[in-house]
Amino acid sequence: MSSNFKRLSITVNTRRPRSPIIVAALKKLSEAELVFVSSESGELAGKLPSESGVYAVFDKNLELQFIGISRNIGASVVAHRNSLPELCSSVKVAVVDDPDRSALTQAWKSWMEEHIGATGKVPPGNETGNTTWVRQAPRKKADIRLTPGRHVQLTVPLEELIDRLVKENKVVAFIKGSRSAPMCGFSQRVVGILESIGVDYETVNVLDEEYNYGLRETLKSYSNWPTFPQIFVNGELVGGCDILSSMFEKGELAEPLE
Repeated sequence: MSSNFKRLSITVNTRRPRSPIIVAALKKLSEAELVFVSSESGELAGKLPSESGVYAVFDKNLELQFIGISRNIGASVVAHRNSLPELCSSVKVAVVDDPDRSALTQAWKSWMEEHIGATGKVPPGNETGNTTWVRQAPRKKADIRLTPGRHVQLTVPLEELIDRLVKENKVVAFIKGSRSAPMCGFSQRVVGILESIGVDYETVNVLDEEYNYGLRETLKSYSNWPTFPQIFVNGELVGGCDILSSMFEKGELAEPLE
């Protein structure tokens, strides 16, 4: 990770386990380095961390528009840049180590209080009722279930069901967990990339032993790929998280996803 991004150190008072105490705050908003937001999603993603943290977005006049927190800073900023290019010209970011909700909220509160103290006002995007930056999340698509249940005998081989699925849908991601709750960092990264691009895609939970029983071993044989997640585009295996991330950072995903 670039040394430009300052980390937040969190210490918990062991005598009061329910009250985390921030003893070393992240760098002040005013002192954090400003990073130019490129119009190229791949180039931008390469500049920003994919970890959790706090970020502040500035317009072309260097007016602060919004302060937010994210489980994937890079993906959130790319999404803002794609939807609000006129308001998203540069950013300041800070990664939060071992982030739980309270640590992320504390980081956000620290930057908000600093900005309000300096200007006397809340960033426009953080004003009550403003929906420019934070909208109600659309209902996520359900993950695909390949079988009617573990104890129902299949009339079609599981490998054939996989083959139909990847050939009948443009993008299919076989991940650990669901798209709304990925259960490993690699799966979370894949979902974050696909969400930031805005492509329509299907997900299959390879850990679902009730409706996708036997999928992991069958899929390994079908794709000749030993690990998960696995991403298919137009019926062909693209690869795993590392390959998808590399293509995204180099701006090489647009063509196969058109």
